[in-house]
Amino acid sequence: MIHFLSKLVVLMLVTLSSVFADLPAPISDADYHPVNKGQAELGQLLFYDRVLSGNRNIACSTCHHPSTGTSDGWSLGIGEGGVGLGNDREFGMGGSKANRRVPRNAPALWNLGAKEFVTLFHDGRAGESDLYDSGFDSPAEEFLPEGLTDIVAVQAMFPLTAGVEMAGNKNENEVPTAVTRRVDYAWQILTDRVKQHSKYVDGFVNAFDDVNTAEDITMVHIANAISSFERFEFRADQSPFDQYLRGEKDSLNEQEIAGMKLFYGDAGCSTCHAGVLQTDHSFHNIAMPFIGPGRTRRFDFKARDMGRINETDHSVDAYKFRTPSLRNIEHSGPYGHNGAYTELADIIMHHTDPVYYFEQYDLAHSELPNAEHLGSDKLLWADKQEKLRMLSTVTNIKAAVNEQELDSLIAFLGSLTDEQSIIGRLGIPESVPSGLEVDNPDQ
Repeated sequence: MIHFLSKLVVLMLVTLSSVFADLPAPISDADYHPVNKGQAELGQLLFYDRVLSGNRNIACSTCHHPSTGTSDGWSLGIGEGGVGLGNDREFGMGGSKANRRVPRNAPALWNLGAKEFVTLFHDGRAGESDLYDSGFDSPAEEFLPEGLTDIVAVQAMFPLTAGVEMAGNKNENEVPTAVTRRVDYAWQILTDRVKQHSKYVDGFVNAFDDVNTAEDITMVHIANAISSFERFEFRADQSPFDQYLRGEKDSLNEQEIAGMKLFYGDAGCSTCHAGVLQTDHSFHNIAMPFIGPGRTRRFDFKARDMGRINETDHSVDAYKFRTPSLRNIEHSGPYGHNGAYTELADIIMHHTDPVYYFEQYDLAHSELPNAEHLGSDKLLWADKQEKLRMLSTVTNIKAAVNEQELDSLIAFLGSLTDEQSIIGRLGIPESVPSGLEVDNPDQ
């Protein structure tokens, strides 16, 4: 009898080890780029300061606010010209009324300081590269300055010069006009604004060894400070799942463990949502439904968002988008590069048969601010040729999930929430050096 029980225990241990063999190693400090606390504190002010927008009416925080999971709560949000925060944000009034949606969903910012992130934006248009002296390939090409610390600093620079996001429209201010000449001219204008505020000058002098006076401040310093803040503030690796990986086996309940087994096992989720941060950092076409014109490729003959091909010019990359990390996923919906789904259950089921759910899609699954002045958000649905083109490059991966398993998967995704990170380490500043209004839902 004892011999039988011993064999049973061994069998159980072997079975358990095979179940968990594919679980990632826990993430640690060594997996992140180091952060300068003084630069992070300076970046906090810049992140929430509207002085970096063309019309001084929108900040980085407006579309990446902690109260909406470092996104904005909309499928496609309202950038420059809008009024309000999160799902209370509206298109505004009069001549300054926003006349476009932001073409893609505002991505969450969790854990971007991890070294494994080397490419950002839904289409990967910014990434580490030896193509240019800056060490990065980006829309600025050779005009991206040297000295940027990481890909997060690179990413932070481009919403500032995008008309629909922060720059504003031509003839409203000097920034968009400068962008049409050369993007770095616009960055210089914004840098000069920051230099006018003594508290910022003092902050840069204290935080950066190579800054002694206002004249030493560059957009590189501004971007590096914002990056330091984002990497410090939005690090999220103290979830129940993280605790489980670190040996605290009672941190997950039975349903969450069942969902974890499915996620990293038979359901196939980790084929793309791989590793400890649930992303392979690659690009896939999962037949996400068309919403609005999206980010149309320059010189394209029709309004459509073709994703990765915009950067690579390779036909196989048509309609492929970057795999997002799933940390704090419960708090950062809607989901998909265009926010096509507001509910986790719906986006999970879409993965089980992308083509079917593409054909069955209803715009009611999205969360779009009312915009009667913009026209239809389903124009491409009438384009049979474009639908066939998109469906021809769908990634041949289907998640296998039934109704009971769906509940377990959702429970596991909930275990990826780091509650402390939602609150933040530095939080929302009461004021910023420019004196402009701060995005704070509690005020």
